[in-house]
Parts: sequence; structure tokens; C-alpha cells
Amino acid sequence: MKTVRIGAGQGFYGDTPDGAVGVAERGDVAYICCDALAELTMAVLQKDRMRDAGGGFARDLPAFMRALLPVTRGKGIRIITNGGGMNPVAAAAAVRQVAGELGIDGLRVATVSGDDITTRFDELRARGAELRNMDTGADLATIRDRTVFGVAYLGARPVVEALARGADVVVTGRVADASLFLAPMVHELGWRWDDWDRLATGVVLGHLMECSGQATGGNFSGDWWNIPDLDRVGYPVCEVGEDGSALLTKPAQTGGRVSVETVAEQLLYEVLDPHRYLNPDVVADFTSVRLEDSGADTVSISGVRGSARPDQLKAVIGYLDGWLGAAMIGYSWPNALAKARHAALLIDRLAERAGVVPLEQVTEYIGIDSLHGDAADLGAAADANEVTLRIAGRFATEAEARSFPRLATPLALNGPPFIGGGSTPQAARALLGVWPTLVPREHIEDGVEVVVDEVAR
Repeated sequence: MKTVRIGAGQGFYGDTPDGAVGVAERGDVAYICCDALAELTMAVLQKDRMRDAGGGFARDLPAFMRALLPVTRGKGIRIITNGGGMNPVAAAAAVRQVAGELGIDGLRVATVSGDDITTRFDELRARGAELRNMDTGADLATIRDRTVFGVAYLGARPVVEALARGADVVVTGRVADASLFLAPMVHELGWRWDDWDRLATGVVLGHLMECSGQATGGNFSGDWWNIPDLDRVGYPVCEVGEDGSALLTKPAQTGGRVSVETVAEQLLYEVLDPHRYLNPDVVADFTSVRLEDSGADTVSISGVRGSARPDQLKAVIGYLDGWLGAAMIGYSWPNALAKARHAALLIDRLAERAGVVPLEQVTEYIGIDSLHGDAADLGAAADANEVTLRIAGRFATEAEARSFPRLATPLALNGPPFIGGGSTPQAARALLGVWPTLVPREHIEDGVEVVVDEVAR
């Protein structure tokens, strides 16, 4: 039976390339898939593109290519990445540049574009796509004059096309995380686009691998203290058969752990409805998944059921949503929390007197309630050794956002007893809001383009 081995190379923008290199050197894989994107990441990359038309892709992509290409080229391993972000064309050019600098001739780099709908909002609405906020039902008209970007989540098909055209590296924009991993399975194993159970298996595996070390012991909430050598954690590797049988493991001689427990925890990560996990290629039923330990650091995945893909694609629209102004001050024992609370009261009074009132405000006491909110045990916090007050506000103008944290600076001498910890004003930052919506898939897929270029001296 034909099989294919696929490795994970990246779980987020800013991840280390060490895990990907470990997969390339010791994973015995034919493909490495790198997932660099999240909805927040798209907003960050759009800010980059607004500052520089040549930016907008993951800035660590060249570093990944410098680390990976010398290994993958010699072994014939193909790389798939959505690190193209908001500018896959520029990202692919950066990959070719790195290959040229490394003296790698003949590398075929594919660019997948068409997910960017930034200039198409009015056209899409004219074609019948309402683009309403899928959480609130609000009309896009309420933010239309403030929209700055939009992307639709593509599936595996254009990546499969790129692989069929001989691409060694595939650079995409917003392709759904799991679809990056599904694509080489479809390409190598000949799965049909209506073989919902096999496609669902591929999506489950992609979901297990998209967050790099989270499936191999990273971020594990069980006996995390017993996970060996997380400083050199092995990223996940899957072996998939054409019948949909699958194993999840990691490269030999790497840290971490692959067990039913670590895999099950990742399976449930970021899942709204486990009966209907929506992906552009298939709807997967995560409740049908069977996990079994199958040897050292190996888990078998079976029983996955799927149903027909959705008629619509998810899209995310980013819009200007004001400016962030934030102030932070640290206080120490005794009465650290009481000091921080009184400082927050003083800042509120100063802001009101100055007429600098946020549209929204968050006041948190780091070390006490910034993670647990109202569930925090304030009784136990009464004798805390140290507390950092953080007050963050959303303002209509940059000037207000800049002036707000300065109100807190005098409290270094004019407020409760203060011993260091950050009274320096933080720079104002533009805020981008995220607007989730749905688009009929035909409106997007008819504009997807795959271009393959070859590196030559």
C-alpha cells in the first residue's frame, strides 16, 4: 500500500526553525508543512504591508528557508507554507532570493494567490455575498469606510495543483491550516475530492500537526513536568496510507512525547463543534476519531468520518478600530494589590479631568486577575509579593492614545509607594478589528491563481 510521510515545520509566526530542521534531518519525510498564520497574524502582516508595499508576509520566512533548503534540497523534501500572508507574491520572491544566495539552481517555487479580497468587497456584495458579521449579524456597511484588508480561507486544491506542476516550495496566503497538510496526501495518494472520510482523516492529521510541538508534549496540561527535553522537542510527523490509515509520531532522538493524551489534547484545541469541524475541503466529525498508542511515541488515528464540504468559505475582514493607549506600573509588598487598585482609581480621575476618556477600557492586575478575571482568588492575592497594574484603553484618535499613559507617569512619585516596574509610557498603537464572515466559494475559487517560477542564476 502506498504511503506518504509528512512533517510539521512551524506552528506560528515567530516559531523556531529548529523543529523543522529536525524533521528534515531525522523525520524521513517527503513534505514539510509550515503554518505561520492566525487571524491576529493577518492583522499584523497587513500593518506591515501598509507601511511597506513589499512587506506583508512572515518576516521569518527567509530564515526558515535558509535553515531548511540546504537539507530539503538534497533529500528531495518539498516545503509548503502559508507564510505568504498578505503578500504571497513578495514572499515567493524572497524564497527565490534565498535559494539564489545559497546557490540552489532549478528550485521550483509556486505562488498561490486569490485569497486576498481587500479590493473586492463592493464587487462581492454586488454578486450577492452579504459579508455580514457571522457572530453578530451586523452589516458590513457599519465598518465599510474603515476596512483595510480581507482574506478568504482557501482549501487544499490550489496547493495540490502546485505540487502536480512540480513545485518544490509552495508559498500561499490564507490557506486553512489543516489544508496545508491535506494537500500532499491528496496529491500523493490520489484521494478523490468527494472521498469525505479520507479527506476528513487528512484534516484531523493537519489539525494535529498545525501547532508544531503542541501535539508532541508542548503546552501539555497533564504531567508536563515529566515531558523530556522540551528544549529540543520533536515536531510531529504523520505516516498516511492510501486507505486512510494513519500514524502520528516524531523524529527519533528528539525531545517531547507522543501519546494518546498529548494528541487528544491537541485534537480538542480551538474546536467549536467537535461533531462538525468546518474546513474548506470537508466537514470532519472529531467525535468519530479513535486514538490508540501504537508503540514508542506513536499513536494510530482511525475511524474518522467526514461529510460534504461547506458551500461557503470563511473570510476575515480587518478594519481600523481606533488606537491603543496603555499604562503599566508595578507595586511591591506590603499591600501591593491595594496600592495598584488605588493607582487605577487615580488614573481614572486624571483621565476624566483631562478629557481623555477611552471608548473601551481594561484594567487588570498582572499576577492576580489578568488571566482568570472574576474567577481570581483575591483573598489569596491580598498578601501578594508584587503586582503590576495595567490599564489599556481604546481611543478614537492617536493623540488621545498617546496622552493617556502619560497621565500615569507622575504617580511614580505622586501616588502609592512605588518601587519600579514600568511607569514609562508605552507607544500608541493602531488597532485593527476582525470581522468574520462567509463568502460563496465560487466567488473566491474562480479567482485563485497558481504560478510556478524556477530559480536560475
